[in-house]
Amino acid sequence: MFDQQRMRMALYSLLRPLVFTLDAERAHKLSIAGLKALPAGAPPVFDPALAMEVAGLRFHSPVGLAAGYDKDAEVFGPMLGMGFGFVEVGTLTPRPQAGNPKPRMFRLVEDAAVINRLGFNNRGQEAALARLKGPRRGIVGVNIGANKDSADRIRDYAEGVRRMAPVADYLTVNISSPNTPGLRNLQAGGELAELLAAVREARGAGGPPVFLKVAPDLDEGDPIRIVRAVSDHGIDGIIVSNTTITRPPLGSRHRDETGGLSGKPLASLAMHQLQAFHAVTGGEVPLISAGGITDGGDAWRRICAGASLVQLYSAMVYRGPGIARAIADDLLRRLRQTRFATLAEAVGSSA
Repeated sequence: MFDQQRMRMALYSLLRPLVFTLDAERAHKLSIAGLKALPAGAPPVFDPALAMEVAGLRFHSPVGLAAGYDKDAEVFGPMLGMGFGFVEVGTLTPRPQAGNPKPRMFRLVEDAAVINRLGFNNRGQEAALARLKGPRRGIVGVNIGANKDSADRIRDYAEGVRRMAPVADYLTVNISSPNTPGLRNLQAGGELAELLAAVREARGAGGPPVFLKVAPDLDEGDPIRIVRAVSDHGIDGIIVSNTTITRPPLGSRHRDETGGLSGKPLASLAMHQLQAFHAVTGGEVPLISAGGITDGGDAWRRICAGASLVQLYSAMVYRGPGIARAIADDLLRRLRQTRFATLAEAVGSSA
């Protein structure tokens, strides 16, 4: 398996210069088409020491693919076969949505980053349902959002929960994208409570776990307020975080494009927010860390800071899909150099 992983990463390194001659969104679409043409291989077998129990689900590897890559739930099987411990599809909205005008996705190669202003472009929840009903060999989460022109966004989320719950191992309520005007306002106090109450009612008894995905661009008191709302309404975990609208120093010619910044420059902010949320939860609410994770060292530090799971996407643009298994193998190597018998024991150990 190691040789297969090494071959995939070496092949991607050879192909990357050609891929990067294409517009970022076109390259993304071609990669989806290529994966759809391939048979979905069986997911690799991970060392049991890497397994995490989160919200009643057993994740054989804590390294997942974040929402945004497999927007329409077309290639979650091949991505599980590539070595991701779980895949989150979407964001899926109740109705199909074209998204924002093109161009809307930019590689910042010098910064190992991406800026996107896609705007929840997808073919809608109904189109994804049939693909998600089929058999699969791994955990697949469904990330749901509201339509840009919706008159009632809370109703959109409730509808998404009811529609997608039967086919999701977990659901993610995404209120953190900066590319749908006003969406992040749902993170505010009164609206957040109303939203989570509607989500809980729509899920009903026996539904899948629900995670809330929050933005990294929060004020100091926001983690306390969000955690309180999550606890009050029975939400099972928090994904910290999405892309940022802030701009650290960047070297790419695309640095002034509007949209959400992801990739390596987001690492410091994402870690800061993870630590802030862990300080509030004290480990009582599972945390999933996303943003700026590029290698096993990043993943290890997030886990030790309180994350039970990690997600990545932008790093895959630069290192290829073999990165997921490479990070899992590095986590196992680091674990064996510690006193911990399992990776779960390391969660929050440096907090």
